[in-house]
Amino acid sequence: MSEDSDAHTLPGTFVELDALHGIHYEMPASLDGFYRQYARPQLRYATTMLGSKEAAKTVLRNLYTHLALNWEAILREESPEAYAWRALKLQVETHARLTITPTADGRSQTASTNDRTAAVYEAVRATLDAMRTQMADLESPIGLYTAIAALPERQFDVIILQFVLGYPVKKIAQIMGIHEGTVRTHRRIARKRIAAKLGIEPGDDEEKE
Repeated sequence: MSEDSDAHTLPGTFVELDALHGIHYEMPASLDGFYRQYARPQLRYATTMLGSKEAAKTVLRNLYTHLALNWEAILREESPEAYAWRALKLQVETHARLTITPTADGRSQTASTNDRTAAVYEAVRATLDAMRTQMADLESPIGLYTAIAALPERQFDVIILQFVLGYPVKKIAQIMGIHEGTVRTHRRIARKRIAAKLGIEPGDDEEKE
């Protein structure tokens, strides 16, 4: 099944809303358009962060249920896209924290705290490719892993959205609900932070727009 078809078959959500104590829900055209524009990149981001497409689908269902039930108020926000991005990240964090996973001994269980592990591995591979000239002599990706894992939240998100998922600056700005110049700034600072931790030159910030 393609990623497009995955995104468009996620809900469930709006049919499920009709079952809420007999309340009929009719999806506004503006929310339908929002869903069609952003559900796929949101699903891909959640899949990267959680390491599971099924978990990501659950997150998206929860997200769009929340958006649907609060849509009129969300439209009064300065940026509905920024609101939805914050809500998505909260859903991802909550799902990761509450997911129960076996410990190494196979007997006890503990809640996952989402240390970005799945996403960082993807980011390491993508960053090695994007900065391959600067990192040609890098003996081990361990330092790169540590550098990416330590990035501030927005810089980390930009690295994931551009280097891992392949979105251009304009699309990233739309997804996150921020200005294109802000995306470029986060990307530039992230590259400098990574380079500084590795003791290499950051190189020119010339990613395709």
